[in-house]
Amino acid sequence: MKRSAAAVGVALLALPLYAQQAASTVQGSAALPEIRVLGTAEEELKQAPGVSTITSQDLEKRPPANDLSEIIRTMPGVNLTGNSASGAFGNQRQIDLRGMGPENTLILIDGKPVSSRDSVRMGRNGERNTRGDSNWVPPEAVERIEVLRGPAAARYGSGASGGVVNIITKKPTDKLSGSVTLYALQPEDSLESDTRRLGFNLAGPLSEKFSFRLYGNINKTTADDPQLNGDAFRAAGNALSSNTLPPAGREGVKNRDINGLLRWDLMPGHVVEFESGFSRQGNIYAGERLLSDTATGAMNTLAAQGAETNTLWRRNVALTHRGNYGEGRSSNVSISYDRTDNRRAEEGLAGSSEGALTINPRTGQPDYSQNKLENWRLAGEYNTPLQLGSQRHMFTVGFEHRRQKLDDPYSTAAVTGSDVSSASSLMESKTTAVFIEDNFEALPGLVLTPGLRLDHNSDFGNNWSPSLNAAYSLSPTVTLKGGVARAFKAPNVYQLNPNYRYTTMGNGCPYVTGSRVSGPCYIYGNPDLEPETSVNKEIGIGWDDRGWAAGLTYFHNDYKNKIYADFGGQNVPAVDPRTGGRPFQWFNAAKAVVQGLEGHFNMPILGQNGDTLKLINNFTYMVENKNKETGQPLSVIPRFTINSTLDWQINPKWSSQLTATFYGRQKPMSYNTANNTERTGDDLRPLPTYSVWGISTGYDVNKHFHLRAGINNLFDKRLYRLSTTNNFGASTYNEPGRAFFVQLTGRF
Repeated sequence: MKRSAAAVGVALLALPLYAQQAASTVQGSAALPEIRVLGTAEEELKQAPGVSTITSQDLEKRPPANDLSEIIRTMPGVNLTGNSASGAFGNQRQIDLRGMGPENTLILIDGKPVSSRDSVRMGRNGERNTRGDSNWVPPEAVERIEVLRGPAAARYGSGASGGVVNIITKKPTDKLSGSVTLYALQPEDSLESDTRRLGFNLAGPLSEKFSFRLYGNINKTTADDPQLNGDAFRAAGNALSSNTLPPAGREGVKNRDINGLLRWDLMPGHVVEFESGFSRQGNIYAGERLLSDTATGAMNTLAAQGAETNTLWRRNVALTHRGNYGEGRSSNVSISYDRTDNRRAEEGLAGSSEGALTINPRTGQPDYSQNKLENWRLAGEYNTPLQLGSQRHMFTVGFEHRRQKLDDPYSTAAVTGSDVSSASSLMESKTTAVFIEDNFEALPGLVLTPGLRLDHNSDFGNNWSPSLNAAYSLSPTVTLKGGVARAFKAPNVYQLNPNYRYTTMGNGCPYVTGSRVSGPCYIYGNPDLEPETSVNKEIGIGWDDRGWAAGLTYFHNDYKNKIYADFGGQNVPAVDPRTGGRPFQWFNAAKAVVQGLEGHFNMPILGQNGDTLKLINNFTYMVENKNKETGQPLSVIPRFTINSTLDWQINPKWSSQLTATFYGRQKPMSYNTANNTERTGDDLRPLPTYSVWGISTGYDVNKHFHLRAGINNLFDKRLYRLSTTNNFGASTYNEPGRAFFVQLTGRF
């Protein structure tokens, strides 16, 4: 398999060299009928019902304070959740597509996967203390963001079971142009975090064939005050001593980004791009920890100081060739490398310090460790129209090779005992894939887009991902669309590494017949894990006529082989005499189901097609989101989410927006899968329905300056975090209160 995949890859790389000759041969042959060029399968899939696009104009009208996820969450099917349903690290909210969890959302930048979060150690319930990967590109550098959910995402391989977020950056321009943006957000409550951001974008020609694009960003979002949740925590019946922190609010973050792209227009239809970038993200500590009772005096001091307890440095480089050979024939080949260095204050793995920062008694400060994650990727595809009998087709063939290597001495150093004392700290995984797609009009008005992808992974072998999407025009304004695809997610390098061990002492061990087993209990990586797989189905109908638009989509995902490390799902092993602990493992266990409805309704009010005043709405309703065996949710998300925007273009220079988001009831887990016990009392407390409103206005001062100002959370609806691990139900995150923002952009 490895040799055949490599051979296909080499052949695909050679295709562009012969494409022009083939094109001229076809043009010179009078025997062949004329081929009507169709769109590629990728272009057709971006018209699927589960696809949304955010433009640079959208980002300008609704600027995020820091992370792009703040506006991505306004799309249908999107919520922000913690990395697991346990509630741990609940304020590290990340993009969750259709309730499949952040780990099943694949983040791309210009079509290339970004996986810096894989450098963060994974806990037993799937927790990662990570901000995710949606914050590597500043808003000013974004051309558009494509959000693909459901079957349309299957073509992208591992990690896209929930969907794909593709962040497209701005490209070089044929005239020198640039912009500088200043942004400030100030909360009404002095205990909540504020933001200051400075970004720039510069692009233009260097010569007849060379052009460039350069962007940069400096951003600081402070942390919530460590005492922000204190009053609400006490009101819920909790006691706080003078040296104990309540559950942490939102951590701060300091961003530094610089990225450059050099474009070479080699010849008509052929472009070569070289890109390189560097980013640094450092946190501002707010007292975050895994368990609610593990805040030590030293951690309190670090929170009060706003110390930087974790830092990520990301370096990336890429070389891309795009070719256009006429008559719909095109190619895209790229090679890329990115490296993430992850420096973190060491976290305890045992007893009362589990998940807490380990403090050196000599210095009174944390000890730090650093790991290194490297990703290599070679990918390419070729699109060509073909005539098969009387049928016109647009075929795509492609390949992808990914290699991921993680060196984490701290995680393997935590493994003690004579059996593994010399274990390697290196973890590596390789995947090679080939795929083929077709796009054709099977009947008048019926377009079919079948696809097939084969992935070969160095650890678990082969995985097939077939897909079929369809669109049928019922009338010029009404379209019926649907699709079905098999998607998958490979186990991460921590889960696969037999030398990685997560440790918990007696308090974290499971209960059996009413009593807790003796500790310590270990969870080891498992090299025999299978990939998680899901069959994603959707069907939707859409209507679009002169500014009016409406649509409704039903989606259903059957999910199996989900990887768990919960103690409750495994038989309790005997104590290993070499380590003195009970050796559990990550394992494939559960089946799950996710189903729901997405919809939108846009109404023009004033002007042609609503150009002056329009109402834009979308909604998501979750019918079901659960592990079939335990009945527990995969993500703690609202039963429904409604996003509404009243967009008013007052005149060509002046615009305003009124926004509202309505969140339905959120229910926590009712069962503690970590230690095999039922939750009771306040642990089952749901979050009730609530709404958050905002208002903003923007004005073009002149052709060079644009000013926008607004109020987030206009009516000051606030939520306070009461728990770190569902100890107070679904109250595991903060909803920040009223805040004022202003953004000034200068252009030339």
